[in-house]
Parts: sequence; C-alpha cells; structure tokens
Amino acid sequence: MSSVRIECVAKEGCRIGESPVWDEKQGALLYVDITGRKVCRWSPVTRQTQAIPVDAPVSSVALRQSGDYVITLGTRFAALKWKEELVTTITQVDKDKANNRFNDGKVDPAGRYFAGTMAEEIRPAVLERHQGSLYTLFPDLSVVKHFDQVDISNGLDWSLDHRTFFYIDSLSYSVEAFDYDLQTGKIGNRRSIYKLEKEESIPDGMCIDTEGKLWVACYDGGRVIRLDPETGKRLQTVKLPVDKTTSCCFGGNDYSEMYVTSASDGMDKEWLSRQPQAGGVFKITGLGVKGVPPYPFAG
Repeated sequence: MSSVRIECVAKEGCRIGESPVWDEKQGALLYVDITGRKVCRWSPVTRQTQAIPVDAPVSSVALRQSGDYVITLGTRFAALKWKEELVTTITQVDKDKANNRFNDGKVDPAGRYFAGTMAEEIRPAVLERHQGSLYTLFPDLSVVKHFDQVDISNGLDWSLDHRTFFYIDSLSYSVEAFDYDLQTGKIGNRRSIYKLEKEESIPDGMCIDTEGKLWVACYDGGRVIRLDPETGKRLQTVKLPVDKTTSCCFGGNDYSEMYVTSASDGMDKEWLSRQPQAGGVFKITGLGVKGVPPYPFAG
C-alpha cells in the first residue's frame, strides 16, 4: 500500500461543491457549486479555477460526445457551451413540483444521462421527504422516469460488466444495487448492498475503480470509504480535513488520482474556523487503484 497523500487543490470554498468529473480533452477537473450556482473547471497546470455562473442551482455536469457539456440545472437538463458561457435548456422534469431541484447525475456506459431530483433543503439534509425521482435523458433527448418517492437522489455508477447500476438515496443511509440492462437502460431488482455506520454519516457521491470497488463520499462523515459491492464489506476509509465531503471521482493522466468535493453550507463561523478548507476540492494520491474514465452523453 503506497502512502496516501491529501492536498486541497481548489481553495475557493464552494457552498456545495459536487459532481467532480475529469475532462481528459482539457486535462482539467469539472465540478459544480450547487447553491453557488456555478460550473467550475480546475486546471492542474495553471492551478486556477474558471467558473461559469448560471441562473439556478446546478447539481451535476457531464461530458458531451459532440463537445462541451451537459448539466442539471434547477429541474432542467441543459447544454453548456463553455467558451460562449451559453446555457440552453434541453427538457424539464418535475413540473408539478415547484420546490424541487435536480441533485447528482452521471452518464451511463451507453451515453444516457441519469439524474435524480429532491425537494429544496430547508437546511442541509433537512427537507420535505419522498419528493424526488430518478430520470434518464436519452441521446434522442427523450426522458424516462424510473421511480419516485426519493428523498435525496445522490451517487450513481455502473459495474465494470455493465450489468449492475449502483445508486444512493442519501436518507436511506445505504448503497443500493439494481440489475441493469445496457441495451435499454432499464433497471430492476432493487436491493441494499451496504448500510452506513453511524460515524460514516450520510452517503453522498460515488464512483467505481478498475477493480470494481465503490468509493463513497460521506457527507458530515469527513471521509471517503471503499466498498466491495459483492461482499458488502468496507475495505478502506480515507479521512479528509473537512466534515462535509460530498462526492468523488478519479482523474489525472492515468486516472490514479482521486478528486473529492466538499461543502461549507450549514457551517457556522466557529466550525469554519476549525475547517478553513471546507468547500475546497481535494486531490488524493497514493491510493494504489485507478478509476474508470467518465462516459460522455451521446445526444
């Protein structure tokens, strides 16, 4: 086991940093600040972050095969042209729920954009329950709703053989698995594969490594944990210097670096003075595993 190093690379504190995605073409890390309403891109070369402001809470960002990006914005799927700073709505969901917004989203191995919704929070993790749903935006720009009654739709990824979909509804305090059909994008046979321990707190964003193990960021737990989805066992815990770790992805030239986003919303002055890096983006090296490159949206 090589020695694990943790460094805060993007220090402009996000209110709710989320959805880290490595953009290989740009050699940069994309992420969003949900309540800060901006899409960010951090370059390891310049060590600078560029940010594009948007007009609603922006909860996830993904690569697009035709270039540029797709995002979830309020209750809309939208396209983002980076240079032009131009956002175009693709389609809207949850039209009957004015208090809802999208949360985490990710593109599947066939180029479909999966993303889920939730009610706006009164304060972190406090909200009207069972208001959310999980959706897929297909490459032909049609939308399918998989299920509703979701509290906080969160982390998602797919097994290496593309036969299992992994998903987190945060307030279930567990990581779930579904049978997954790559041809159709359909999911079924929902089951829990890991229940979080008390000190791990709330499961948030998630990614998979090339050994088929899941990494889950624990909100208010100040850590990422590595899980074996086959056995349901926790294999490793990496603690960070901030409590509100929100999501994780692999990146860098060979996808051997892990990037972890964090939040500062809901922290008072005293808490922030103890954790001045809250809302920063962290790079973890020396984990000894690599990640799977992100899939681009095919629409």
